[in-house]
Amino acid sequence: MAAVIACRGTLNRTPEPVVVVSTVPVDTVRRDTITADTTFPMMPGPGRRVVSAPIRVLVANATPSAVIGVTGRWATLDRDGSSLAVGEDDAQWTVAVRNGRLRLSGDRAGRAGTAESPLTIRPLDASSRVVVDGRSYRGELLVLSSGDEVIVVNRLPIEDYLRGVVPLEIGQRQASEHAAVEAQAIAARSYAYTHIAPAQRFDVRATVDDQVYGGADAERPVSDAAVRATAGQVLRYAGHIADTPYHSTCGGMTAAPSEVWTGEAGAPYLRRVDDHIPGTRRAYCDISPRYEWTREMSGAEVGAAVTRYLKSRGSSVQIGTARSMDIESRTPSGRVGTLSVEGSLGETTLRANAIRYALRAPGGELLNSTYFSIESSGSSRSEGGRRYTLHGRGYGHGIGMCQWGAIGRARAGQDAVTILQTYYPGTSVGIVE
Repeated sequence: MAAVIACRGTLNRTPEPVVVVSTVPVDTVRRDTITADTTFPMMPGPGRRVVSAPIRVLVANATPSAVIGVTGRWATLDRDGSSLAVGEDDAQWTVAVRNGRLRLSGDRAGRAGTAESPLTIRPLDASSRVVVDGRSYRGELLVLSSGDEVIVVNRLPIEDYLRGVVPLEIGQRQASEHAAVEAQAIAARSYAYTHIAPAQRFDVRATVDDQVYGGADAERPVSDAAVRATAGQVLRYAGHIADTPYHSTCGGMTAAPSEVWTGEAGAPYLRRVDDHIPGTRRAYCDISPRYEWTREMSGAEVGAAVTRYLKSRGSSVQIGTARSMDIESRTPSGRVGTLSVEGSLGETTLRANAIRYALRAPGGELLNSTYFSIESSGSSRSEGGRRYTLHGRGYGHGIGMCQWGAIGRARAGQDAVTILQTYYPGTSVGIVE
């Protein structure tokens, strides 16, 4: 289907409403320079300006064409910033790629034309919004050609981007849980800055592949307040912005990257962290609805799921009906390190986070975590084979901040910096200037 895009408000050719932060090369990723550590929380003083780099978010995947609508005063800009068209009334086009150029056709007023990729749709008024598939966004849209397909990117200041990320990542929280929301805002901001990739066509996706982003429609008062209260604040380590992975529920113990991502040692601040409440057997994240979970699968379902995964990885191995599924090793945090699956047609050994992808549910949902044990029952001769019950804890990869743990810590009275420095040991809070 074509992506339906609309824009409300006015556009002009004034400079882009973002301020680019000075950057320095660090390894293979550009990270922004931080001038000083601060005491948390820190609000900018009178007259102090906190700048925000622009970020480009992929909001519509490649499609043969995109239907673009504009309401109010508008303008379209060519790749060199020159104005293609300016209007005061509503307009709508279908954008497709023809002979390497973006072609606009179908405007109700008869306007049409071609443009080099990218085509920019830029609002002027602060209240204006661009809309893609019924979802409104701040900032502007870039419409780009990708071969013979079209992709749509939302470009906006990171602070505005965070307003559409934080409530979807941490959930709609109470004002009393503001410390967890502020910690989420700082972690999400740090992640965003470390993933700016000028050489690529976009920086992040609007999905769980990066950070879930819902645009202006997702904004909520508590998360907006957290973004404002932490404006420009990031986590830093050894003079650079820290890349800050996070997850929903650790199950009582976070993981080191080497336990989850094969061959990935990870940064020094990404360590295993015990999430238990001191003096108790409870974990801060046991309030999560997925702190404990159970999944049942038949041998036929296990075999089919693992075979699909192996095929997606280029393997021709067929499992058939799983006759046995055994945990061969565990990681230091207690997660499954290696899992052997023997079936009627073949066998394989799965490692680390690949286990979550290989044991997808029939509907496609990943296994909640690799923090589980296995109970088997029945006979391999029965219809569907043996049955396997996985008793697990936690949700997500387990690295970095545990979001439900952060909520539990906020309820216990911990502030945002304490939460962050617990899950990212050795880091400090700094301001992007």
